[in-house]
Amino acid sequence: KTEVLPLLGSKEGIMYISLAFLNPGDEVLVPNPGYPAYRAISNIVGAKVTEYDLQESNGWEPDFEALEKEDLSKIKLMWVNYPNMPTGAKGSTDLFNKLVDFAKRHRILVINDNPYSLVLNDDPQSILEIEGSREHVLELNSMSKSFNMSGWRVGMVLGKEKYINAVLLAKSNVDSGMFLPIQKAASEALMLPRKWHNERNSIYAKRKELAIELINQLNCTVESNQVGMFLWAKVPPRFKIARDLVDKLLKEAHVFITPGEVFGSNGDRFIRVSLASPEEDFKLAINRVIKWKEQKELA
Repeated sequence: KTEVLPLLGSKEGIMYISLAFLNPGDEVLVPNPGYPAYRAISNIVGAKVTEYDLQESNGWEPDFEALEKEDLSKIKLMWVNYPNMPTGAKGSTDLFNKLVDFAKRHRILVINDNPYSLVLNDDPQSILEIEGSREHVLELNSMSKSFNMSGWRVGMVLGKEKYINAVLLAKSNVDSGMFLPIQKAASEALMLPRKWHNERNSIYAKRKELAIELINQLNCTVESNQVGMFLWAKVPPRFKIARDLVDKLLKEAHVFITPGEVFGSNGDRFIRVSLASPEEDFKLAINRVIKWKEQKELA
């Protein structure tokens, strides 16, 4: 009753957390690559964005040694997102322990944005599982991805009552809460058995196989152990940046794939493929890419 605040979608939480804890001039750690809303909302509230790198060589996790060398005296918030979007990195208890320790030592509030926790993930975790974490972290989650309720605008922020009340103070001056029938529908969804999630994930798994086939047709490289509802793949060396492949693919094969650079400069050699499309769309895209490659060879 005191440690969970319903939200009109977890993106709303990003705004209200920022309003609650940031003043103009405060600094915020934002991942590169990462969800663009972290940067955008920090800018809206007048905070200074300080990027921290996520690199393939480090498993798309923060480089804590590099962070410790930075001036962190003005950092108030740190946005993290595991399972990660766009990279599909799963996260781990070890990572969450490091984040809590980092937050404690530097008096930073860490927020784990966790909407992909139940999507193609056999071991869902919460940063709030870590002992002593409640003094230093909040966690966001959403019904959109894990319960197929995109557009219903049902999310939540979880954490210590003191922090939840601060977020509520900002939120209550903007909206008056969620439509009751939607709340009741969400409560029913939360009681769904594991069997329902397994069936849903079996659909995503079939799409993932087709998405990997599409990525392979493009001669990109992808790790099959990614979790969540996206795949993150590296473009071949002959392309300077991923956008070169994306533009060519759109214009010549009529297939669109998201270039990784929209999530930050560390994504400029990567593409992101969503698993939200039905199998038929993936098959169509694969066939178009095959025909496009054949035409190139004939030419």
